[in-house]
Amino acid sequence: MAEMVLLSGASGFIAKHVALKLLNAGYAVRGTVRRLDRGDEVRKALAPHLRPGAGELTFVQADLESDAGWNEAMVGVSAVVHTASPFPLAQPKDATELIRPAVEGTLRVLKAAHAAGIGRVVLTSSTVAVLNDGKPDSLQDEADWCDTTLPGTTAYAKSKTMAERAAWEYARANGIQLTTINPGLVLGPPLDEHYGSSLQLVERVLKGKDPMLPDIGFPVVDVRDVAEMHLRALQRPETAGKRYLAVAGSLAMVDMGVTLKAAYPVRKIPTKVAPAFLLRLLALFDPAIKAILPKLGHLERASNARAVQEMGMEFVSPKAALLASADWLDKNGKVWA
Repeated sequence: MAEMVLLSGASGFIAKHVALKLLNAGYAVRGTVRRLDRGDEVRKALAPHLRPGAGELTFVQADLESDAGWNEAMVGVSAVVHTASPFPLAQPKDATELIRPAVEGTLRVLKAAHAAGIGRVVLTSSTVAVLNDGKPDSLQDEADWCDTTLPGTTAYAKSKTMAERAAWEYARANGIQLTTINPGLVLGPPLDEHYGSSLQLVERVLKGKDPMLPDIGFPVVDVRDVAEMHLRALQRPETAGKRYLAVAGSLAMVDMGVTLKAAYPVRKIPTKVAPAFLLRLLALFDPAIKAILPKLGHLERASNARAVQEMGMEFVSPKAALLASADWLDKNGKVWA
């Protein structure tokens, strides 16, 4: 009988790719969804990519903001992959709107796993829980943590940092073998039309929504590599107790524009850097712009050395991941004028 893995938030952009990797590796996957009808969506997305002999896929209803369903979801499960967490383009006015469900939801999953005697958990965190704005432009790694006390720290960064710290504290206190995967900006081709805010950023650039681009940059990774790292974490017990940065390198927004313009020369894709004063003015009216103001003038950089050395990862390049995203969006009519 195939080993069963519980995958939380199975309808997510990253989670669908994780499910595909697990199923094709022979695992049985039980996915949690907030509504059971989302299970049909996931099945349809995965079906064209499943190999003969792939594991069985089933679904249970469970919401991170409710205890209902989690204990039942854990029955017969040997490991948990917890991916569920929102990624907003615009930050909420009240940071607790993101922090509370992220922290409480993560602990809810870990407590249910512990109650069921499950000792292995892989958690999807983020590089925002690693990158410290007090060390701009430096190459940061798994030993670094986001400083949530700095004034420019976004609600999303606080939510991911506090949720991951809570997970580590609970895991250590209760003997859970925890591994975290911390992706940068996740690009690459989605498996269906239900994708998150990271690809909406590529959409925004392809549509020429902005005449210029902000002077910022961040670590980038292909979603297929993120999924592969979750699989390898499960397959390698020695990864327990460690964080792994899922990053292929960093891209500045203007380099994104230049890369996309070269691939789609007829599109009105911006390739110039927007003056800081202009962005501060626009931020008064556009919350998505306001959210990036603290990052202006910096190229965030993170090391993938641990993932390469200990997991044997060979990453898709940032530009290749970007172009794979754009190709999917273009072919599926998401950026037609």
